[in-house]
Amino acid sequence: MRPQDVPILLKIIAKGGVAWMNKTLAEELFISPAEISESLHRSVVAGLINADKKKVHRQTLLEFIEYGLHVVFPVTPGGFVNGLFTAHSHAFMQKHFRSDFPYVWPDPKGVNRGLAVEPLYKEMAKAAQLDEVFYKLAALVEVARVGKTREFKIAMEEIKIIFRQHEPSH
Repeated sequence: MRPQDVPILLKIIAKGGVAWMNKTLAEELFISPAEISESLHRSVVAGLINADKKKVHRQTLLEFIEYGLHVVFPVTPGGFVNGLFTAHSHAFMQKHFRSDFPYVWPDPKGVNRGLAVEPLYKEMAKAAQLDEVFYKLAALVEVARVGKTREFKIAMEEIKIIFRQHEPSH
């Protein structure tokens, strides 16, 4: 797996069953179409998406986020930078927690200031600003990488709710 594989799967879930093409995902995530294709292939091999590359295996992805993400893609917050709030600093998590040290995905055009959290891929902040559901999911997933136990439990519960709300209807 590569770090961008998780956000690609989150974006598919955020679409809520709306038909999509690799080209559309590439445009919306600022990732090349070739990398989208390679990522989906890796996700099939990992058992995170079905063979036709359209249905995310949500339970398997949840288990990876919960038990593997922080091991495979660890992150240590860096210095203060401008960026987009993430992890426990996302608006949803702020309803539950207050922190003296907000976390942000670095973005030179960002209006928020906080400790830099290297995103799972370079353009995550840019893509998050275009899709509220994707942004919330991606920020909650960051809690798995940097959060404490209490924050993590709340984030995982909300991720499960979003996964259910955006289940494709067939």
